[in-house]
Amino acid sequence: MAHINIEIKARCFHPEKVEAFLLANGARFEGLDRQKDTYFHVPSGRLKLRQGNIENSLIFYNRPDQQGPKQSDFLLSKIADGPAQEKLLEKALGIKVVVEKNRRIYFIGNVKFHLDDVPGLGSFVEIEAGNLGDPSKTIADLRMQCDHYMKEFGIAEKDLVHHSYSDMLLGQ
Repeated sequence: MAHINIEIKARCFHPEKVEAFLLANGARFEGLDRQKDTYFHVPSGRLKLRQGNIENSLIFYNRPDQQGPKQSDFLLSKIADGPAQEKLLEKALGIKVVVEKNRRIYFIGNVKFHLDDVPGLGSFVEIEAGNLGDPSKTIADLRMQCDHYMKEFGIAEKDLVHHSYSDMLLGQ
């Protein structure tokens, strides 16, 4: 099933302040996920296999490389056997890059927050306002939610990151 997110990624120089805001505003802490995202060569968009202790999915998405809130259209399929899927996809498509990170996951309603620590890249915050649980949410609604939390977290324009972690690692 196809879904839409409006999302931002920003460098996070004060993750403890963001976390304190989330907790003070009733965010549900999902947990700490040690994730391995394996990206595969595909003709368009991005295909990644996420393996973690919380999230395990095969995800195909299209998202423009631009700063600020951006729309991400994606398809997601839960997986049970990550290592077997990885071997199959590696054989069929080849691995483009692997991103490993420690991710603290929070939710407020339909908005998902990630506090990420990515070895070699640093600390980041991601805000994903999505229609996964509420298809009545419009793109404008999702954008307003994303803008609201950017303001609450004090995210400055200069802190926004328009590339994925995979692109950042490939560019090193």
